[in-house]
Amino acid sequence: MTSPATASIPLSSSQRWRAFWVCVSVAAFTILDLSKVNVGLPAIEASLGATSTQLQLVVSGYILTFGLALVPFGRLGDQRSRKVLFIVGLSLFTVTSAVCALAPSIEVLMAARLVQGIAAGIQMPQVMGTIQQLFTGKERGRAFGLFGATIGIATAFGPTLGGLMIAIGGETDGWRGIFWFNVPLCLLVLAGVIWILPQTRQASGLPLQLDPVGIVIFGLMIVSLMWPFLFTTGSPDDDPNRWWLLTAFVLFAALFFWWERRYAASGRQPLIPFRMFRIRSFRNGTLVVVAYFTAIPPMFLLGTLFLQLGVGLEPVFAGMVSIGFAVASAASSYYGGLLVNRLGRQLVTIGLVTVLVSVVALTIVAYTMPRETVAYGMAAALLVAGVGGGLVVSPNQTLTLSEIAVREGGLAGSVGQLGQRVGTAVGTAIGLSLFYASIYREKDAGLDSLAVYHDAYAYGMAAVGVFLAIATLVSVVDLIGLRRRGTLVPGAD
Repeated sequence: MTSPATASIPLSSSQRWRAFWVCVSVAAFTILDLSKVNVGLPAIEASLGATSTQLQLVVSGYILTFGLALVPFGRLGDQRSRKVLFIVGLSLFTVTSAVCALAPSIEVLMAARLVQGIAAGIQMPQVMGTIQQLFTGKERGRAFGLFGATIGIATAFGPTLGGLMIAIGGETDGWRGIFWFNVPLCLLVLAGVIWILPQTRQASGLPLQLDPVGIVIFGLMIVSLMWPFLFTTGSPDDDPNRWWLLTAFVLFAALFFWWERRYAASGRQPLIPFRMFRIRSFRNGTLVVVAYFTAIPPMFLLGTLFLQLGVGLEPVFAGMVSIGFAVASAASSYYGGLLVNRLGRQLVTIGLVTVLVSVVALTIVAYTMPRETVAYGMAAALLVAGVGGGLVVSPNQTLTLSEIAVREGGLAGSVGQLGQRVGTAVGTAIGLSLFYASIYREKDAGLDSLAVYHDAYAYGMAAVGVFLAIATLVSVVDLIGLRRRGTLVPGAD
């Protein structure tokens, strides 16, 4: 049983790489919007009088709808024109960015961010599916290396860019520039999609198989999983009853698994073919990326909060501390893509160990260095972490999809992206709750302000270290299994 087939259109090398760079441009600003908005939250609070829950929704609402849209639109892209879905997603992202920039109230901003997340979820699976389709072998490793480099830069430069927009536009309305920045960028990339991105396939003409009941159950499952984490702030005002939604998640997950197996047994294509998880490389690669992205976004966020609230740095300077990570990860991602077909899983393991050691060093530096120089010490530790990070994301992506059929590349990529979004929500919630719970507890005890933030940062980073250790453990276990089979690269045996 397979997905409805489409006929691939042969492309020249130059056409493939033009298509690749258009796809990477889409991915870059989609991921950029995940990190640059965080810096603008204090300005949004001052400008629109937002509550802490409303501010949380500005960020978490985008992540939630992003995650909800990924798998259904990844499935749709595998069966129909990815180019059309690129155009739809980009157009919607452009419009919602303008609405966010013009929002007269926090309610309008929250609504626009929810729809903007859907737009991101429409276009991101098409990126992964297109790259998976266009390249094979060593060329695919190089492509994912360049892709990882671009994503690393976008992720790490987000806080700097957000801080710069606030510095230019002022503390009250500078946050609007964060969203205005998207509009010309989206229009430029949209032009590239329309005029540069070639059609890569011809439609099969077969009817769509989208599993509508599965989509509804899947949506309820993801909302009930992510909701309690997305609304965890560490404040004493957090409602503990939200955790009861995890009971609903367990029930929906069991229902979804039952329905998908029943749907597949009837001869139709389920929303998520669970047979993919029987492929060792896909299963382990997905676990690695979920654990890794449960750690890395909160690492950046905790560092920014510590430097702004504890050390007193301006947002733009706090964001600049992560530039070294961006540059180093861009370089190592590129070379990681070139080496992955030779070194395989051990390359990812080396990268994870490097990041884990750097996180320990980062915490020690933040805890021990004086206020005047701590930002420089943290920047140096993040530089080393960036080298390791670049050896994780793109090589792991190559290994994860190495044994997945091209016709299911969009769906497989969207499952990994969903894991990243869920991981981001869970990791951020745990990191922030530890950070703020420590602040509330120790300020009540009357401790010195910087000492309070030292402890808060250390508690939050402990969670980051645990998730990185889990990712490293999964990678080591996978590496041992591959060596027993006499190979380092999945599928090579």
